[in-house]
Amino acid sequence: GPDGDLPFFGSVLRRARCVRRCEEPRLGAVSRHRAAEEVRADFQRRVPYSYLQRAYIQLNKLEEAANAAHTFFMANPEHMEIQQDLENYKTTSGKVSLIDQEARQHMEDYSAGVRHYDKEQYELAIEFLERALEGYYSEDEDCQIMCEGPQRFEEHEYLDYKAGLYEAIADHYMQVLACKHDCVRELATRSGRISPIENFLPLHYDYLQFAYYRVGDYIKALECAKSYLLFHPDDEDVLENAGYYEGLLEGTVDPATIKPRKEARTLLRRHKLESHLLQVAAAGLGYAYTEPNYWNRYGARQDEHSVPSSISSEPEDGPRLSLTKKPMPKPDRELKEGGPLLYSDVKFVYNSQQLNGTQRVLLDNVISEEQCRELHRVASGIMLAGDGYRGKTSPHTPNERFEGATVLKALKYGYEGRVPLRSARLFYDISEKARRIVQSYFLLNSTLYFSYTHLVCRTALSGQQERRNDLSHPIHADNCLLDPEANECWKEPPAYTFRDYSALLYMNADFEGGEFIFTEMDAKTVTASIKPKCGRMISFSSGGENPHGVKAVTKGQRCAVALWFTLDPLYRELERIQADEVIAMLDQEHLGPSEMNINPKDEL
Repeated sequence: GPDGDLPFFGSVLRRARCVRRCEEPRLGAVSRHRAAEEVRADFQRRVPYSYLQRAYIQLNKLEEAANAAHTFFMANPEHMEIQQDLENYKTTSGKVSLIDQEARQHMEDYSAGVRHYDKEQYELAIEFLERALEGYYSEDEDCQIMCEGPQRFEEHEYLDYKAGLYEAIADHYMQVLACKHDCVRELATRSGRISPIENFLPLHYDYLQFAYYRVGDYIKALECAKSYLLFHPDDEDVLENAGYYEGLLEGTVDPATIKPRKEARTLLRRHKLESHLLQVAAAGLGYAYTEPNYWNRYGARQDEHSVPSSISSEPEDGPRLSLTKKPMPKPDRELKEGGPLLYSDVKFVYNSQQLNGTQRVLLDNVISEEQCRELHRVASGIMLAGDGYRGKTSPHTPNERFEGATVLKALKYGYEGRVPLRSARLFYDISEKARRIVQSYFLLNSTLYFSYTHLVCRTALSGQQERRNDLSHPIHADNCLLDPEANECWKEPPAYTFRDYSALLYMNADFEGGEFIFTEMDAKTVTASIKPKCGRMISFSSGGENPHGVKAVTKGQRCAVALWFTLDPLYRELERIQADEVIAMLDQEHLGPSEMNINPKDEL
């Protein structure tokens, strides 16, 4: 009725007055606590810790410098200089345990709880996971409040903004609401990452329901199972678990009186209402909005405890349920291997099972001894220090020198007469041979394209090999950012997310160290170690299932052809396309260097 909106606006005005009267006495002038976007971005990227590290070095406070460097590195895992600084700190001060000074406590508690769970230390797992939940809901409250701060109206020029009262309120509130709705993603995302831990909040209850079962607290087990089912009501494993817990409580407690946890019900109800309002606004007010899948069920416990009776100590006459695992994310393609090697001289050595992993193969005799020698001669004539590493001669370790060259560069040098053209052509031909073998062995149904081809040698620097404890190439994955602490590999920039398969073709064995290693996701547990030699090739899928690295080269020079492939033609290697054109022209007629239009590009 008339004046019906006055009570509403009265409450808004009182709230605004309250906030303003609270802010200035406690926080000072607005200029002190409402930072510019650039400053906020720097703090989000933890840039101050980079400065802090250098300041602590000047004060000779190595422990504080190491912690500052580690804190910066956790949000900037691609920063190679800081990574090397950390290795130096470990070497000079012997400091192994580093502190992330901006770590989110609920994340730390969650990770600790999962570690204890994996070790079957269920009492400790419960303690940390319950603490993580308490921290999560506290952080969620803070996140909701922070969203009520100033908003940026990206779709409007402020000076030209002509909206009326309700349109202006709607514009501002929808941005606040979208921010609040995204707190679920924000609280599940580690610093420096774009992608959240999938299914993060429900996973707390999933771990807890089984942990409580193992310590004999069936009421809490059922409570957590029902809490998980709020998010995934059709999860067959947990439904089965809940039924089993109800059976254990029969005759002592009425299972119907055990409800899902109140805080989970409240958060989910609010989240659904937020989603409804955002979709109403999108439909009626012209907002662009798509609801993300915040509770992706592919994020799941990867253990054999999906059902309580999967414990090996269950009595034979007791209730026994199937031993199953939660589903892993469905790959973009069906994973196969064991296809033909195409060339009679290529020798099969080990498959994925023998290499203790997924999508791995080790082959010998891919090229001959003579071809290795010829390729090595080409390398010595065309490689430059830092080529392929943005000019950095020691990109991964200060104890080795890295040199490299691309296929197009080799062909250019061949046409100019700096190296034999036949030898330059060999580099092109053997990389194509490797591509065909990889495509055939892994039974790929679509074409495998080159994404980058690199002839690389790493040489041990004399006088710097004593007491080395670093790697020639740190443990990493080829298409995602490896996060050992979270046991995740984040498929997001700056990782080369378009890479699908990798291969390394070795040219020599006359050096010390330099073994290629696969590890678990923890980047510590070695699952396979391969000693390079002429003609040996290791190939594998490029994702987080295959973390790998190279042990220190402590004497001599180690050379290989490094190959990365993609199934997406949009990410074909541009230099390779140019090299293909040069080879096609060469095959048609013999042309001199002056007649060839060669324009090699800088490193992509």
